[in-house]
Amino acid sequence: MESALPAAGFLYWVGAGTVAYLALRISYSLFTALRVWGVGNEAGVGPGLGEWAVVTGGTDGIGKSYAEELAKRGMKVVLISRSQDKLDQVSSEIKEKFKVETRTIAVDFTLEDIYDKIKTGLAGLEIGILVNNVGMSYEYPEYFLDVPDLDNVSLSLYIMVTKRISKGAILNISSGSGMFPVPLLTIYSATKTFVDFFSQCLHEEYRSKGIFVQSVLPYFVATKLAKIRKPTLDKPTPETFVKSAIKTVGLQSRTNGYLIHVLMGWIISNLPSWIYLKIVMNMNKATRAHYLKKIKKN
Repeated sequence: MESALPAAGFLYWVGAGTVAYLALRISYSLFTALRVWGVGNEAGVGPGLGEWAVVTGGTDGIGKSYAEELAKRGMKVVLISRSQDKLDQVSSEIKEKFKVETRTIAVDFTLEDIYDKIKTGLAGLEIGILVNNVGMSYEYPEYFLDVPDLDNVSLSLYIMVTKRISKGAILNISSGSGMFPVPLLTIYSATKTFVDFFSQCLHEEYRSKGIFVQSVLPYFVATKLAKIRKPTLDKPTPETFVKSAIKTVGLQSRTNGYLIHVLMGWIISNLPSWIYLKIVMNMNKATRAHYLKKIKKN
């Protein structure tokens, strides 16, 4: 009987310690969620980081929305994209709407001989924020060996443009597809994983030098690239997504950018991998079959 008392006391303290630990974890998570998604860091994002914001892939979708949001906050904007006509159009819209100076650099991101042009275009600018958003996706989900030649963006672009920043913030737009493997979107998923890991490593290397590097990992957003026309709660417009994601700059070095996407990522991370992979594979096979059937009919 006496020997049972110390054991009971030990178990009591183990239980009490576990409850206290879980209570602290939950309290910290709630505090963090309130700080990020409730309060945010909107006041910290603007010309105080630097005079200019540079946005690659800035003429459509998420990139354009970042350019507009940063211009709204009083930053001058450099847009980098492929089409000079679209660059001129978006540049004029931003200049007229937000009364800020804009510049454009037209380059084809699939080519290798573009870096001197970008370097020259950014020379002498006090860059406070860089948004690396350029990217391409599959036309439809496909098996790796059957994927047609892609106009794939060289990953060295991320490295080269990033070297132009000496302070401020770098926002690298990855994808939820980079958090977990996505069969039938193999190349896209793998390259987005590179962007995510690249960003995490850079943040650890340079945060002590005044450079905040963020990996942004959205799930579906209603853009041309995603081929989603009608926004929903879990598929927001680019404007809604960016308005949410901008609050996390300076607070989270790795973010889904949008509260619903955070919940989606949490659910997926808690699924057994074999269940997740089976679900994604079946969904992408169905999408592939629908696309091929539609092409054949046309």
